[in-house]
Amino acid sequence: MVTVYGADACPAGWLAVGLRDGRFAQVRLITTLRSLLVEAEAETETEAATEADGVAVIAVDMPLGLLDSGWRRADREAAALLGPRRGSVFPVPPGAVWQEAEYDGARRRCRELTGAGLSRQTWALAPKLREANACIAEPGGDRLFEAHPEVSFRALAGGTPLLARKKSWAGQMARRSLLAAAGIVLPDDLGDAGSSPPDDVLDAAAAAWTAHRIARGRAHSLPDPPEHDADGRPIAIWY
Repeated sequence: MVTVYGADACPAGWLAVGLRDGRFAQVRLITTLRSLLVEAEAETETEAATEADGVAVIAVDMPLGLLDSGWRRADREAAALLGPRRGSVFPVPPGAVWQEAEYDGARRRCRELTGAGLSRQTWALAPKLREANACIAEPGGDRLFEAHPEVSFRALAGGTPLLARKKSWAGQMARRSLLAAAGIVLPDDLGDAGSSPPDDVLDAAAAAWTAHRIARGRAHSLPDPPEHDADGRPIAIWY
């Protein structure tokens, strides 16, 4: 039995959707991404002792891996792939930009390193981006992969970007139907996670679908092959 998670940042911390053998297993709110990684590592060790499968992959809707200069190919290729939905992809600036404490300093640093500015919307990712990238160096960090929900939904739709926005009724119904067709049937009652924004639930589920594909060796990456950061870790959006 293969267990995977998809995680999406949300106001309460992170929303995690778990799948077992590609089918919905659970949805939960967690305070930190590290807590899910630590739990997954412990569960995997326990399952190894019983010759069963532990948590294979955690796919995260957050940029993982930063360059020293320039822009990531993953974001450029994802934007090109999504066409009319390219606005859902934020170009991720170099690592030094995220080391700045305030937006104004980050914007200046971004212009120095790339020749372009930094939007406040992108800068709003800073706390969760730092948290997620710190987890890569943790034990079990190699089970973390980057996903982008709209790239995943495009793949679920047979290569056609979804034009209806995910916050609209039509957009949410379309995404939920695509997940159900892939075997991921989201229940109406999500327990404590039911207070989460619906689009966060859908994004986490799409990331979980990608995690299952990675675990089964069926996933694709943008770019292919991936770029690598200064430490040799891959930088790619998987779907």
